[in-house]
Amino acid sequence: MRKEAVAEPARDPDRYLVQRDGVFYYHRRMPAKMVGIDDRGRFIRKSLETDERRLARAMRDKLEDADKTLWAILLSGGETRSALDQYRDAVRRAEAMGVSYLSNGQVAGFQNVDSILKRVEALERVQAAPAVADALLGGVRVPPVKISEAFDVYADEIMAHEVVGKSQSQRRMWKKVKQRAINNFVALVGDKPIGEITREDGLTFYRFWLRRVAPPPEVGPATHSASAGNRDLGNMRDLYRRYFAHLGEEQKGTPFDDLRFSERGKRRRKRPSFETQWISDQIMRPDALASLDPQARRCVLALIETGARPSEICNLDETVIFIDTPVPYIRITPREDADDPREIKTEWSVRDVPLVGIALEVFRKNPRGFPRYRNREEALSANLNKFFKTNKLFPMPKHKIYSLRHSFEDRMKEAGIDSELRKILMGHTIERVEYGSGGSLQWRHDELKKIALPFDPEIV
Repeated sequence: MRKEAVAEPARDPDRYLVQRDGVFYYHRRMPAKMVGIDDRGRFIRKSLETDERRLARAMRDKLEDADKTLWAILLSGGETRSALDQYRDAVRRAEAMGVSYLSNGQVAGFQNVDSILKRVEALERVQAAPAVADALLGGVRVPPVKISEAFDVYADEIMAHEVVGKSQSQRRMWKKVKQRAINNFVALVGDKPIGEITREDGLTFYRFWLRRVAPPPEVGPATHSASAGNRDLGNMRDLYRRYFAHLGEEQKGTPFDDLRFSERGKRRRKRPSFETQWISDQIMRPDALASLDPQARRCVLALIETGARPSEICNLDETVIFIDTPVPYIRITPREDADDPREIKTEWSVRDVPLVGIALEVFRKNPRGFPRYRNREEALSANLNKFFKTNKLFPMPKHKIYSLRHSFEDRMKEAGIDSELRKILMGHTIERVEYGSGGSLQWRHDELKKIALPFDPEIV
């Protein structure tokens, strides 16, 4: 007979925390098995120097983890695993003993004798295993981890919180942008240990981008924007800084500090919009989109009258499409499904968009959205851009599918629609204190009807 699983009791969220005069302290009794081994006394008490409970809990977790590591090594005699694990353990052991981890060379270079004595005294308080002595006196060096290996730690561990709530395609795009910087840098200087990156390496990378961002006149025009170069330099700077902070290594700077390109005076490249006449006469003509697959075709038509981003349209499902309501509308919002999450661009992107004109007809035919392209926004954009280019539906080479979003805003401006309502419907930031709901759906619907284009239902 199978035994039923017994749920573990919930842990006290404020365990080992006490508050004195508003300040939180980490306070716990020494475990009985450690008495006589860890000689910090019957109680461990350390000020967290904060009155904020959430921050205190996070700091408590770090100290609790450090104590567990210290006690495990004291009891085991100090066996270690990989070089990186050994180094991480050394950092945690040092923290548990009340000092920050420093390398052997850094300890030897101390001008302050008291700092060295503090570490020696910490050794004397416990029956120190060799690994603890190494942690306190800097005997464990930073392992020679290659840039590509450091990036794996960065993406999978250090920045894991950044991708919570992203869909698989969004996670892939987030990593792709950062991976590009790593690939470009490694192609120039090699996949060397991250701790051996020099300022000259940083300058080499800067010059690589300089030739693309601001080449000499005799070479020709720039091939990339300043922001593209700054993005790669910034991603390398962030990797270096966060990686060593994660290990507990104190860094005064990075080899990429102060290396960036000025974007002042640069004319921001603005994607052109479609003229309204072009949308009506070319994109919405009866045979223009006939050979597109039905879901891709209807995504295009929905974009015309909603102004949504292609990624927003293709990820709608039946839970956010409201057809049988007094005012039909779509709700653009994050997908908070643990098995299939999805972020949206900003908090201002959350919005309800009334359905008018051809968009209403589209969602009557597709009340469950566009499952073929759900979580495949890249495939949708590539498919549509290729189709429009092949069928000469772009007036100029600079036009893209996203240009329909710009057209939507232009059409609202020309119809005299309130500027704040335009921002709400576009999902743009409103730079003032937010009051109210932004107007009723009925009012939004009536305003959008002013720009609804006539259409032949057969094209849907």
